[in-house]
Amino acid sequence: MIQAKAELQRALAAAVAQLAPDAALTPQFESPKQAAHGDLAITVAMQLAKPLRSNPRAVAEQLVAALKAQPAFERWVSALEIAGPGFINLRLAPAAKQAVVAEVLAAPDAFGRQPANGQKLMVEFVSANPTGPLHVGHARQGALGDSLCHLFQTQGWDVTREFYYNDAGVQIATLANSTLCRIKGLKPGDADWPESAYNGDYIADIAADFLAKKTVKADDREFTASGDPDDLDGIRQFAVAYLRHEQDLDLQAFSVQFDNYYLESSLYTSGRVEKTVNALIAAGKTYEKDGALWLRSTDDGDDKDRVMRKTDGSFTYFVPDVAYHIAKWERGFTKVINCQGTDHHGTIARVRAGLQGVGLGIPQGYPDYVLNTMVRVMRNGAEVKISKRAGSYVTLRDLIDWTSRDAVRFFLISRKADTEFTFDIDLALKQNDENPVFYVQYAHARICSVLAQGAAQGLSPEGADLSLLTAPAELALMLKLSEYPEMLSSAAASLAPHDVAFYVRDLAAAFHSYYAAERFLVEDKALAQARLALLSATRHVLRNALAVLGVSAPESMVRAEQQENA
Repeated sequence: MIQAKAELQRALAAAVAQLAPDAALTPQFESPKQAAHGDLAITVAMQLAKPLRSNPRAVAEQLVAALKAQPAFERWVSALEIAGPGFINLRLAPAAKQAVVAEVLAAPDAFGRQPANGQKLMVEFVSANPTGPLHVGHARQGALGDSLCHLFQTQGWDVTREFYYNDAGVQIATLANSTLCRIKGLKPGDADWPESAYNGDYIADIAADFLAKKTVKADDREFTASGDPDDLDGIRQFAVAYLRHEQDLDLQAFSVQFDNYYLESSLYTSGRVEKTVNALIAAGKTYEKDGALWLRSTDDGDDKDRVMRKTDGSFTYFVPDVAYHIAKWERGFTKVINCQGTDHHGTIARVRAGLQGVGLGIPQGYPDYVLNTMVRVMRNGAEVKISKRAGSYVTLRDLIDWTSRDAVRFFLISRKADTEFTFDIDLALKQNDENPVFYVQYAHARICSVLAQGAAQGLSPEGADLSLLTAPAELALMLKLSEYPEMLSSAAASLAPHDVAFYVRDLAAAFHSYYAAERFLVEDKALAQARLALLSATRHVLRNALAVLGVSAPESMVRAEQQENA
């Protein structure tokens, strides 16, 4: 099917060039909105109407005639139909669809993957300051960021996962003071408990371990507590290492690993912030006003100029961000994606303006952003807002403990990042088709069960006669399999990992429909082997797609009130 589509694409381009040699068009196939309209659609007749000075339907008739003369269309297409004002609907020959089974089985793990392109991509995500447990917003970023990494790896990119955080500043000082209060025996609600302090039970745990002189080790740091209540800096360093360790445990439970950790404070100690500001001043991109230093960000599309250095001499939030992204560029990352909350929307234009201002040749639109909204959590019909451990919010670990890693990852990637999402704990626990992750995983488990039964009967997909796969449900399933490589490329280009979740649900639905319509282990051995080959190909694509989402593909599952009949 992949080869057939490639041949058809070249033939379509040749036919358009024959019809309109001067038209600078790259015609593409589209998927019809309704399956009854065909397997592929061609809409280029509408684009050609004006340069050819004809109506779209007449152009479509000419194009159909040109296409029918192309050997690829003669080989792979069973019908071409003109619909509406000039749409061309294309029905593929069974052989074109059957070919995808062999293509998947020839390279099961590599199906849909592109060769290495020699380019470096950094995805920065989660990036939580170590002031408390990871919350559901971090969970959504973790699912999004890690899925984007897997997605771009399928497209040949050399991907680095980076976690950026601050180990100094106001929030960290509040963490240290909160821990000190616990060390002194204070607790939330006491008269002397600071209003700004962190109230979660985890602060008491940090205090107890500090007094016990414990050593904590995170992926990027290690620290041994002095146990001295007067050692405020030691308390700070211990608390940071403690919470970084806790974050690492949460991320391990979520199957997310980072290649590098980057400290915001290093941008100051290394002089990068000062160097960046001086470069912008030297480039004439700044001016002084009301005792502050301003960036001329309106020169690069921002709605107003922005303060860089405040009257007290401190820098505003976006300045270290500019310095940080210069560092990313200088480290060779030609493409950068940041997964952040929608509250970061206001910094995008000013960060990009700063990057344009330093004159390093950084392309416009660098970096890319994927912004996500927060997540509401529902349980037993009511919203859950409080976690005892965190003191004020539902944590990533809560979601995993209440459901499963697979459910959390699949649910949080199943909607576009900037859309509101409600995580339904009760739905995530259901062992039936209402639960989308169960529905998809169960398709994989069902296939494994049938293949095992076939093997027990001495049946194998190897050497199967794929021309026997002509049932409507088989043709629909094979067409869906063929969409996988293009779906991956499109999802990466659009920074849309949710498209993978949509696809895998559609693929599972196509399989379940096939399962309901046909028997697999039939008496006709040749037909049984062909169907097992199709099932094997479907299993591989399901597993590959789930891997992009970071979700497992179990080989056995039990569905509530389920009776199986292969």
